[in-house]
Amino acid sequence: MHPLAAAVAQSPDTDGVVLLAPADVFETLAVVAESGLDVRCVMLDPWYNKGVGGVTDDEEYDRFVLDLLAAAGAIADHVYLWGFPEIMARFMTRFPAPLELVAWLTWYYKNNPSVIRGWRSAQMTCLHLGRPGARLYPEHFLNEAQLALKAQGKLRYMPGPPSVIEAALLVGFIGRAEQTGHPAQKPVNAIEPLLKMVLAPGELVVDPMCGSGTTGAAARALGATAILADGSAEYTALVENRLGVQAITLDPPRLLG
Repeated sequence: MHPLAAAVAQSPDTDGVVLLAPADVFETLAVVAESGLDVRCVMLDPWYNKGVGGVTDDEEYDRFVLDLLAAAGAIADHVYLWGFPEIMARFMTRFPAPLELVAWLTWYYKNNPSVIRGWRSAQMTCLHLGRPGARLYPEHFLNEAQLALKAQGKLRYMPGPPSVIEAALLVGFIGRAEQTGHPAQKPVNAIEPLLKMVLAPGELVVDPMCGSGTTGAAARALGATAILADGSAEYTALVENRLGVQAITLDPPRLLG
């Protein structure tokens, strides 16, 4: 058995979370690919200053994101990509096969403390991409009355969740108990609906740029399984503390040679 597959098989011992030692995002995706695991979803949350703050030009950043999407789409039924709306718009006609757009999602928050002149940002975009025919679970959002009607065959339509997710930023006293110190931490309430739509209990999400580990916290709450990794040793240690898991180094760490 591939060492990563073996770690996932043992993941109930860590409440469904496998944390890998710090690694490059493409290396993590390559290891997952060769493990043969059945991956339902990949969460991609790349740093946003590339292509915006002068670190690289737009063309280089776009190539980086497209390569990420290709690697994620090769192993998963669903891929989520986070970013600023004006950057995400550049990819709308450029998704690598077999991925296609499922939904443009907006994370809306009222409490951005920005003091820049002009419009105060109150949103972040998450593109939901999927393979043709990839299964969705809108029924996971039904209330008890709707579930009863569904069981009786009387539910006339499936009222899925809206494409706008409202959850406050974790700043100041807001979400203090959830805050980890990560500079770009998203609230669990912004991630959980994404996983709820594409994962049944026990199914697998991979987050190779996991930051503070919010994807793992959301997956754990839903009874799903998560493989987490990040290129930063500092953030990996943060996830260890937050989720009560130890990062593992695969033996061998990479089998592609």
